[in-house]
Amino acid sequence: MLVIPAIDLKDGRCVRLRQGRMSEETIFSDFPHEVAKRWYDMGAERIHVVDLNGAHQGTPVNGKVIKKMVDAVPIPIQLGGGIRDMETLEAYLEQGIRWVILGTVACKDPEFVFKASERYPGRVILGIDARRGRVAVQGWTEEVALDPVDMVKMFEGAKIAAIVYTDILRDGMRTGPNIQATAELARSTSIPVIASGGVSGIGDVKALLRLRPYGVMGMITGRALYDGALDLKGAIALCKGGLSGQGGG
Repeated sequence: MLVIPAIDLKDGRCVRLRQGRMSEETIFSDFPHEVAKRWYDMGAERIHVVDLNGAHQGTPVNGKVIKKMVDAVPIPIQLGGGIRDMETLEAYLEQGIRWVILGTVACKDPEFVFKASERYPGRVILGIDARRGRVAVQGWTEEVALDPVDMVKMFEGAKIAAIVYTDILRDGMRTGPNIQATAELARSTSIPVIASGGVSGIGDVKALLRLRPYGVMGMITGRALYDGALDLKGAIALCKGGLSGQGGG
């Protein structure tokens, strides 16, 4: 199972938010590409990047910073935030992004996901962000009358690589991931699931590891890494079978 460090971009900086609130940010670095290099040096095999400005404005904002990150590390990057049309999607893929994450557009224009994944099979990830069991879009500012399982079923036939499932109320809070909801979602689909939101230490890594038989292929973690509550090397070793209950957290 993959442990995927998260780098959230706001105004060109690496930040972390609490429950997705743009007004509740902690700035961790003015140089996101250096953060990406740090996670790579610690063993990360993939990096999760979100253009927070793009998610709220509906159009890419931090493109230059993202390109600098792509050039800084040899490992693949998955990117979400503000990708609402084919032109934007193709531009990111051409500049070296391995996977694009489609969330808001998946709710507002489901057919676009099918078209994109047909044109670029295995390069599209479905982003499902939920608050109290309801899907949220537009940078988590709007809720729609759809639950995560129903949304997954809409795209079962699409050629998508994975689903990133985020529990918004746990994101950036270090309260532990929503194990029950993640397991329910993974059981409902044949598409691999990446869990996001709430990972606070090695205990949460162990809990998510138990969901691997249901199709959970990875976990995204942010604030716990930046605060030092989770040791990335230890978490990666555990997920590779290199630890037996020891390690950071």
